[in-house]
Amino acid sequence: MAPRRNVPLIALALDRGAPQPMHRQLYSQVRDAVLSGRLAPGTRLPSSRSLAREVACSRNTVVNAFEQLLSEGYLEGRTGAGTYVSTVLPDHLLVASKALAPRAPAVAPEHRGLSPRGQTLAALLPPRGKPQRAFVLGLPELADFPFDIWGRLLGRIWRRPPAAMLSHGDPAGYLPLRAAIARYLAAVRALDCRAEQLLITSGAQQAVDLAARLLLAPGDRVWIEDPGYRGLRGPLTAAGLEIVPVPVDDEGLSLRAGLERAPDARLAVVAPSHQYPLGRTMTLARRLELLDWAAERGAWILEDDYDSEYRYGGRPLAALQGLDARRPDGGGRVIYLGSFSKVLFPSLRLGYLVVPPPVAEAFVRARAALDDHPSAIVQPALAGFIEEGHFAAHVRRMRTLYARRQQVLLAAGRRHLGGLLELEPDDAGMHLLARLAPALARRMTDREAAERAEAAGITVSPLSSYFMEEPAAQGLLLGYAGVPDAEIHDGVRRLAKALAV
Repeated sequence: MAPRRNVPLIALALDRGAPQPMHRQLYSQVRDAVLSGRLAPGTRLPSSRSLAREVACSRNTVVNAFEQLLSEGYLEGRTGAGTYVSTVLPDHLLVASKALAPRAPAVAPEHRGLSPRGQTLAALLPPRGKPQRAFVLGLPELADFPFDIWGRLLGRIWRRPPAAMLSHGDPAGYLPLRAAIARYLAAVRALDCRAEQLLITSGAQQAVDLAARLLLAPGDRVWIEDPGYRGLRGPLTAAGLEIVPVPVDDEGLSLRAGLERAPDARLAVVAPSHQYPLGRTMTLARRLELLDWAAERGAWILEDDYDSEYRYGGRPLAALQGLDARRPDGGGRVIYLGSFSKVLFPSLRLGYLVVPPPVAEAFVRARAALDDHPSAIVQPALAGFIEEGHFAAHVRRMRTLYARRQQVLLAAGRRHLGGLLELEPDDAGMHLLARLAPALARRMTDREAAERAEAAGITVSPLSSYFMEEPAAQGLLLGYAGVPDAEIHDGVRRLAKALAV
């Protein structure tokens, strides 16, 4: 192995008058130097103190930038030896072996008479659980939403709406909203995008449906994470695609397994920042490997960024789309989707799709052919909510609240669920994964445990239901974001009682 190099950092220029905070400027410049090769793997970086003196900023600025780079895998720390550019590079993987077939969904009697595709779609998702109780997944705190501000913003437009708001809208969505989202994503998620690349959708599933119809042909094969978010399977199935489940390891979606099972796949659907439901973060090496695969095969990556706002350990991680856009070849292989349902409230039904510039116009034209234009009723209000700073303020409040509620759930679990469930803390998200303790796993499956919880008035989701292949891991998913502290304590006690029987 070549010796570690200790060289001065590349020239950095921090602009104190820029709208972007200095720690973010430093983060971006060091990250770009790593990706471009100007900072080679194994390069030792100056200490935070010496770098702060060099660029004339506070040490905290450097520390914040380094912490973000460390968390995303660009840098690696060695105790007592300093900070280095990561030495982990993607492997060139060999493929062989036979693909495993996913479990076929059972056809229920009430689905008879439907087409084969209709039967599959009708059987994909279970009935929706009762809302507003412990521990429903994906439900944000609704009581603390600033509805007074929201109502004022709605009234501003609709008390005397301009004539343009009453006619046919833009197929891509309300332009001021798309511009506000683009600025937000660039600042917070390090996306490289403009308003012209955004389309407003009714949520993540419509975004997937549109991308699948336009980019792929019926019969094309698609990698999806296993376990993974079940709501994305419907649009892929409706587009006539062949879904290929690919296991998730400690680094994220396993490309080795994907290449073994479907080397001709045309799309990979991933949640790299916070995998659902396991909560893992895809490593930098795996992200680069995935981007290399897409570029070499002419394939696409659909990046689902469903809860990036709620990261409690450090700042939100940079999106895969930003990495793709900064590739020497220009990238353009990542389709990015997001939704406001979990951030604001579910009935809002607004999401967005960010597409590469070469296909943006085609997406808009296709959108017009499919459903003309999205409803303009709430789009102007949401644009104002973002532009006036209310969105960022709400996210900050909820991030603090949800972080506390996670700690409340962990403490209640330690007190009441010993020997039953093993709760795993998470530095992001709105739910926790609870593994079945060995003693409980010998008595029942996670599906049986969920049934007992339901009988006790508690909603939990069995981890095994998110797998398409056997063997499926056993555990329960507990949503906590929309559950008040007192209900968390009561819910944990009732859950423990139900499982102890």
